[in-house]
Amino acid sequence: MKRNYFIVGLILLTFFVISFLTNILGPLVPDIIESFDLSLTMVAFLPFAFFIAYGVMSIPSGILVEMYGEKTVMVAAFMISFFGASLFAGAPSYGMYIVSLFCIGTGMAMLQVAINPLLRVAGGEEHFAFNSVIGQLFFGLASFLSPLVYSYLVLNLGGEGEASNIVLETLTGIVPEGLPWISLYWVFAVVSLIMVFIIGFSVMPSVDRKEDELVGAWQTHIDLLKNPMVILYFFGIFAYVGSEQGVANWISEFLQTYHDVDPQTQGANTVALFWGLMTAGTVLGLILLKFVDSRKVVIGFTLAAIISLTVALFGSKSVALIAFPMVGFFASVMWSIIISLALNSVTKNHGSFSGILVTGIAGGAIIPLIVGGLGDIFGLRAGMLFLYVTFGYILSIGFWSKPLINNEIIGAKKSNG
Repeated sequence: MKRNYFIVGLILLTFFVISFLTNILGPLVPDIIESFDLSLTMVAFLPFAFFIAYGVMSIPSGILVEMYGEKTVMVAAFMISFFGASLFAGAPSYGMYIVSLFCIGTGMAMLQVAINPLLRVAGGEEHFAFNSVIGQLFFGLASFLSPLVYSYLVLNLGGEGEASNIVLETLTGIVPEGLPWISLYWVFAVVSLIMVFIIGFSVMPSVDRKEDELVGAWQTHIDLLKNPMVILYFFGIFAYVGSEQGVANWISEFLQTYHDVDPQTQGANTVALFWGLMTAGTVLGLILLKFVDSRKVVIGFTLAAIISLTVALFGSKSVALIAFPMVGFFASVMWSIIISLALNSVTKNHGSFSGILVTGIAGGAIIPLIVGGLGDIFGLRAGMLFLYVTFGYILSIGFWSKPLINNEIIGAKKSNG
């Protein structure tokens, strides 16, 4: 089948938008606390509302894609995202924010499920692995840029810059005074609406799913959940996303609390660097996986992430500004290695297993909430020590995993068994 470069480009754009909307909460936390007078636990319910949508919607989204097709689900996803973003932007309050984030999270979960099989067909099966990596790079680029967009908006709408273009002038007229960060959600609403029209007018290729991409019946999921290895890998994804969000969501607040760092400038830049180095680490990880067993890579990188987190939590301001982004760098390989080890540990029902694994993204809801709750009681530094538990679990995967197929290593002898 001829490759469809337009659809590949559209999917890469979708990866970018998903990340742009997903990973912005961390830099906003200090502003959110100040604007709505929230405790750490209350603010932690915001990422909970977003990521719990993944836990609720991942498997149903797979069923919806099979019933109605990728295009319909993608349009519906961005409509839901538009509704959620404009709901909060138009009437900002803590309660409305929770509803808004659940809607946006629902849309992002639907998109994550829809785009991968579409990318395989549009880009060609033989190029799927390469295109998936490019998708992750777009994902990382957006995570790096979104805190910088936030910083630009709050500084210019807050009166420190000049509203010298039509976008800033329009936003100044509709954003409540003293809440310049709300402008981001008008941007999200407009971006979501643009994506509705782009996808709506696009001609999508038909996707004939391979057997291992099909989402099975509920009984298939129940049978898989009886397999202890499935549960162990589910908690691997749960622990990874919980660790990633448990660091990213609290970086800016931690730096402000313990080192008096301005969250709108240096704090936002540090979060951006966290995501930027995570993207760079992904590239290094891909190279390493050609030469080293993936289990050894995950052990080495996880130990380095734990050391970086320790240095960030207990080091000086200048050290923390470097060490927090380094946690992102070393966490970069964990998602892809855990997924590949998991799928290479079962012989069938890979589509249903993938749905269960993606449901583990709900870890991004639970872990930051635990950190926030502990932070209210013992202080944020002590709360973030809980991340040793999640990183420790990821470390353990390198020791107990026994995949049926190992990653191919350059120079290694191939066995016939």
